[in-house]
Amino acid sequence: MTEWNTEELIDWDKRFVWHPFTDMREWCAAEYEPLVLVDGRGALLRDSKGREYIDGNSSIWTNIHGHNHPHINAAIRRQLGRVAHTSFLGFTNPAAIELAQAIVALFPHTSLNRVFFSDDGSTGIEVALRVADQYWRMRRSRRHQFIAFRSGYHGDTAGAASLGAAALFHTASPRWNFPVIQVPNIQALEALAPGETAKVAAVVIEPLIQGAAGMCLWPPGTLRVVREWCGRTDTLLIVDEVMTGFGRTGRMFASEHESVIPDMMVLGKGLTGGYLPLAITLISEKVFSVFDGSVAEGKALAYGHSYTGNALGCAAAKASLEVFEKDGVLEALEPKIRHLSSALAGLRELPGVKEVRQCGFIAGVEMQDSPETTRPGIAAAVCLEARRHSLLTRPIWNVVVLMPPLCITIAQLTRAVEALRASIIKVWRCSDTSARKDAEEVTA
Repeated sequence: MTEWNTEELIDWDKRFVWHPFTDMREWCAAEYEPLVLVDGRGALLRDSKGREYIDGNSSIWTNIHGHNHPHINAAIRRQLGRVAHTSFLGFTNPAAIELAQAIVALFPHTSLNRVFFSDDGSTGIEVALRVADQYWRMRRSRRHQFIAFRSGYHGDTAGAASLGAAALFHTASPRWNFPVIQVPNIQALEALAPGETAKVAAVVIEPLIQGAAGMCLWPPGTLRVVREWCGRTDTLLIVDEVMTGFGRTGRMFASEHESVIPDMMVLGKGLTGGYLPLAITLISEKVFSVFDGSVAEGKALAYGHSYTGNALGCAAAKASLEVFEKDGVLEALEPKIRHLSSALAGLRELPGVKEVRQCGFIAGVEMQDSPETTRPGIAAAVCLEARRHSLLTRPIWNVVVLMPPLCITIAQLTRAVEALRASIIKVWRCSDTSARKDAEEVTA
């Protein structure tokens, strides 16, 4: 086993690294000791001091089949023995071709048959927005605006961020690229005036559940109504399956629950099983056909990255799809979803728990101090306490997220929920004691 000098690693990290979505003053404080994660097996992670944890948020919603999965490891090694990366601009490679064919095969009897590769979910959304914008310009249409839903999150690159209205992620730099109409719900969508509708290029939606909004579930049938609205108004539909794709909701894709086929679908996070950065924008033949022409005619999509179609990532993604089939992952997931639902029910009556939300194998526990107030740090405190109970997860504002790898065992799932329970009780007691102390000081 490799011996890690934890103190030296932490010192270097605090001196040289800038972490995303992180209070760096707090992170770099002398008393704060970040976890240095060095190893993983299945649903478990190990830190540099040898302590083991359940990966309760799938390493930011990416890991599907567990860490160090032998089938995916072997596929990456085989590809590495050939070539790690070649340009996708003017060339192609077997790993990307085979993955594209395998992805399209998941959508039989539909027109979703073109795959555009990118690096992550945010850039996958960028692709969809640029395709939609260029699609209408080539048709000499006035449609140039996008509709997104309030509290939605679709990534941090400029175009993707223009869709967002989640205060936690989009307040620092509110001016972005694309003109966007924010609507709170489908009633507001259907109430748009014809003059506004005529300017809309596409609607973008997270199916079934808004992740970064705090795991907020859409009312049943929402996606189907949006699809029908897009059909009536001749508007493109872009479905963001970056979080929900690859089994998270109990089916391969969340859109399947409402039998919706969009014009474009964006896949990321779990695409490679949580191994490597890779995303796909799946595009319908209807949209692709408008790009049929020469570069001189302006028909090419002028977008792409140096690592587009990376062979290692594509090999990992193809192997992940093979694991779904050979291990019967979705079938094995059904009893785990039922068990999770049963275990979560016991959290609803705990003090400090406002609401427990679940969509398949995705769960969010919304916290509050009292019926009148919510302290922003309470969910973060629960997550920090959970480490003491060997569970790693991360909050979204006042919501504690539980989204483990699909491979987690029933016993590990039970331990994860029990760790949440113990952490909530401990944090609530400390919070309640602090509140009483503050009240005594005020009234003294």
